[in-house]
Amino acid sequence: MCGIVGYIGKKQASPILLSGLERLEYRGYDSAGLAVKNGSTETEIVKAKGRLKALVEKTDGGATLKGTCGIGHTRWATHGEPSETNAHPHCSDDRSVIAVHNGIIENYLPLKEKLEKEGYTFYSQTDTEVAVKLIDHYYKKEKNGVEALARFMLRVRGSYAIAVLFADRPDEIFVARKDSPMILGVGEEESYLASDVPAILPYTRSVYYIDNMEIARLTGGGVTFYNIDKEELQKEPVRIAWNAQAAEKGGFEHFMMKEIHEQPQAVEDTLRAAVAGGRIRLPESFNKERVQKLESAYIVACGSAYHVGVAAQYAIEDLAKLPVRVELASEFRYRNPLLSENTLVIVVSQSGETADSLAALRLAKQAGAQTLAIVNVVGSSIAREADEVFYTHAGPEIAVATTKAYSAQLVAAYLLALELGRLRERVAEEEYTRLLDELFTLPQKLRRVLEDKERLQWFAAKYAGAKDIFFIGRGLDYACALEGSLKTKEISYIHSEAYAAGELKHGTISLIEEGTLVVSILTQERLFEKTVSNMTEVKSRGAYLFGVTTYGNYALEDIADFTVYIPRTDERFAVSLAIVPLQLTAYYVSVARGLDVDKPRNLAKSVTVE
Repeated sequence: MCGIVGYIGKKQASPILLSGLERLEYRGYDSAGLAVKNGSTETEIVKAKGRLKALVEKTDGGATLKGTCGIGHTRWATHGEPSETNAHPHCSDDRSVIAVHNGIIENYLPLKEKLEKEGYTFYSQTDTEVAVKLIDHYYKKEKNGVEALARFMLRVRGSYAIAVLFADRPDEIFVARKDSPMILGVGEEESYLASDVPAILPYTRSVYYIDNMEIARLTGGGVTFYNIDKEELQKEPVRIAWNAQAAEKGGFEHFMMKEIHEQPQAVEDTLRAAVAGGRIRLPESFNKERVQKLESAYIVACGSAYHVGVAAQYAIEDLAKLPVRVELASEFRYRNPLLSENTLVIVVSQSGETADSLAALRLAKQAGAQTLAIVNVVGSSIAREADEVFYTHAGPEIAVATTKAYSAQLVAAYLLALELGRLRERVAEEEYTRLLDELFTLPQKLRRVLEDKERLQWFAAKYAGAKDIFFIGRGLDYACALEGSLKTKEISYIHSEAYAAGELKHGTISLIEEGTLVVSILTQERLFEKTVSNMTEVKSRGAYLFGVTTYGNYALEDIADFTVYIPRTDERFAVSLAIVPLQLTAYYVSVARGLDVDKPRNLAKSVTVE
């Protein structure tokens, strides 16, 4: 959720920090703040409630905060209301220790009581202030930043990515990490830190990933790493292939529309990275012997990634003949799933930092299951902790409502299903080649779907005032309906629900009244007539029907009031094409309602707390 940035070098820090925080706005926040050292032992802290714009105005774009070393933060409230007092950075009583923090300190209350007995006072409602004063407590004993952070890490329970300034160390920033994202970048005589790559891309592509329970000390142009035992570690930097423009709007009005149009490339890049010589390259351990021993699979995810799982379930069971259960990570982790060494647990997450998904992964590993992560971020927590990783290649996604990351995850799931089918000898060589070739047609077919957006814009303007929208479909079309409904509610704030079409008569049809918009997805030929029957049922009760189907199904126009067509593909892969009109419709409805498309209210991009 929250965003962290930091800089130390020879340039003025404040403009760099504000620029970095702007690139992290997609993570969601309710306040922002900076702490900048002015070259002496004094550090100035400035905070503002609300959008980053308020902090920019308060500091005159950073001009009023002089200094070449500083940290910044955008806060998503977890402890205490959104306010300037609760905003980060937080400081010790004498302002000798200042820090910003992402995550949650679970045992902050007993720690706070102990610190109060030591004479500390507290001005905020946050767990972060407790963390800062605990670090101060340890630092005053030995004046050693690494020692203080190591003792802090041993004492606290919870998650954190924390960046710390010590007043008597004007040319250093210390950081520590457990379960919350943090990257470190280096340039010529300058160093950076951030909670995500886009914040520092304009300045460097050479980054380090700090692992769980590690500490780092940043100086101008250098980073030194330590483990929890304060032993120095050696790490190699990673070169980030993304460029700074990949995190900009590229001429589109919103990041979301830009990212919708980037889906063909994201799908193509994911395909090309995973296929060579006519074969899908899964991690080496996915050999025939191991895969044939698999007895079942779980797909565990949250939000849109969960909807990828619903679609993947159909593909894996159909192609690999492997029983699959799709689980919400937040539910999976709080029960006792039946796992064994012959169970494959697939964890899907764009950021690789989703808290519930990470916890579910750890549960699966403890139970002895085989684990595979489908993630978009190299070096993320889930990527590092899973037994094997299947990387998607969507690039940075800025809009809160996912589009291209979802599409990249879908094609990764198709590839996984197809290769599992081959290894389990359920897919013949000829069929394998045919389906693989069909997957490579998806990028161009996606581009064709995007050409129809003007009609969708007209339709969205007409129905922007809707109060309720229902999405229906059967089989894989139901999986698509789930994601279409989520996109609508995320960015338009219209109540929408997705239903398996056959379930309408079990209560939901009572909600249909004159003018209710019902969106029907019909890409599965053997289920087409049954879904049409459901459309007839709701139309007779006054519903307005929006249909999404494949070219050739023109009879749908006899019942639907508005119809969108997508190119034909293998039905297992149709979700990749059918979702795009639903994404575009949600986008245009949001724009027509005058809403903040990229940063919808109450939502954050990376959900790194429970």
